[in-house]
Amino acid sequence: MNHKRLFIGSCFSLISTSVAFAVIGDVMGPLKDQFVLSNEQIGYVGGAALWGFTISIFVLGPLVDALGMRNLMRFAMICHVAGPLIMIFSRGEAAFYMLFGGALVLAMGNGTVEAVCNPLVATLYPDQKTRKLNQFHVWFPGGIVIGSLLCYGMGQVSELMSNPAINDWRIKLGLIIVPTVVYAFLFAGQKFPATERVQSGVSFEQMIKAAVRPLFIVLLLCMCITASLELGPNRWVIAVLGAGGIAGALVLAYINFIMAVLRFFAGPVVHRLSPTGILVTSAILAGIGLCWLSFSQTTAMAFASATVFAVGVCYFWPTMLGVVSERVPRSGALGLALTGGIGMLAVGLVTSPQMGHVADKYLLEKLDSTATNAVLTKVIEVYPQAAADKPDIVKEEAQAAVTAAQTALSDPTIDAQDTTALRSAISNNPGGDADAVVDEVNAILNPADNYGGRISFRFVAPFSILIMIVFGILYVRDRAAGGYAVESIHEEDQAPPES
Repeated sequence: MNHKRLFIGSCFSLISTSVAFAVIGDVMGPLKDQFVLSNEQIGYVGGAALWGFTISIFVLGPLVDALGMRNLMRFAMICHVAGPLIMIFSRGEAAFYMLFGGALVLAMGNGTVEAVCNPLVATLYPDQKTRKLNQFHVWFPGGIVIGSLLCYGMGQVSELMSNPAINDWRIKLGLIIVPTVVYAFLFAGQKFPATERVQSGVSFEQMIKAAVRPLFIVLLLCMCITASLELGPNRWVIAVLGAGGIAGALVLAYINFIMAVLRFFAGPVVHRLSPTGILVTSAILAGIGLCWLSFSQTTAMAFASATVFAVGVCYFWPTMLGVVSERVPRSGALGLALTGGIGMLAVGLVTSPQMGHVADKYLLEKLDSTATNAVLTKVIEVYPQAAADKPDIVKEEAQAAVTAAQTALSDPTIDAQDTTALRSAISNNPGGDADAVVDEVNAILNPADNYGGRISFRFVAPFSILIMIVFGILYVRDRAAGGYAVESIHEEDQAPPES
């Protein structure tokens, strides 16, 4: 068995997952404009790219031993290819459902990677679980850095060469397939081990029993919050900061670069603070950083607050998995699957859509009614003329923008119809004289989008206080017992406490 090749292949599979995260985050804005989707709708697309993870990890995680790691990684490869292709070919009235479905399939591949590779790494390195899981999870932020920089670079080259096709969201989605081909090659023909639970003779019934221990239930609830603090804002940071004129892709790349570096050197930190000490410290820094980020309106402030936020969230995910594996070892692949799955479920089904809902609600406060009504009136006047000598499809799109503007103007109050009309004006721009109108629309809508998005960050930040209290209690209990103790998978054994 080639331990090194299996570990490297696992890392590349996680790169596919993280590049997908970066790309989906980058294309949320263009998808919202092209298909005239609300923040809440695009939140569901972004959320599907997360909670679909939960479907596969919940279903397949407990069956890793029965179905085999090799077969499950083949399934992950299929999802990592099929998901982006479904999204790429989204068209017409069914576009939202195809985007949602494609993101869901893609996320199922991501969940399968997590379901297989976490117990794989824990089995390959049974005496270094927290350290090796942190090093494995280097490639989640590492892949996001790669994906974010590629997306940003494509945008810059597109602008430099005056060629919008280079920055097309479809090409960006295709980037996900590249690392997928690499890990498919690395895993080809390799022998995979049985999980640590199977090797130790722990039965399926004993695994289920371990998964209902009070400590495990508490860790699951905490995982909902740690995942929300990390992945919820990271999902929105490009769109929110970009609407405020800040290079959101670079900020996301910077956040994840810090996370990757700190995870790679996790060993000394784990030894000095202990896993529960790390989690307490992380909760404090994550809350401060996210709250500060919600007030950031300049590039300098965005990078400064992102630094604190990145240091805060970097250890959450792998350390939570490490604590589960070390403190509830008999939960096996099921425990790791439930922990990762519940985190993604919370972010995808609750946090991400609710952040979109909050953004939609609060952006209305920044829409000036006079300016909004004036620019929508211009849409009604200018768009038919600008589309007059264009193909029928352009005329139809321009008329859709006009209809949306008329609907919004029929109601004097500023509400969701106005934001829909403004987005329709952007996505259905017929060109020519309408370009100037679109510039006015962006000048009105972007600051409002930025404000609503930053308020959504502010709604998530206070949850860090809850986990700070819980982790603080666990840390104090560990200290009182002589230090953090790693439980043996054999009930009668227990490793000596770490001082």
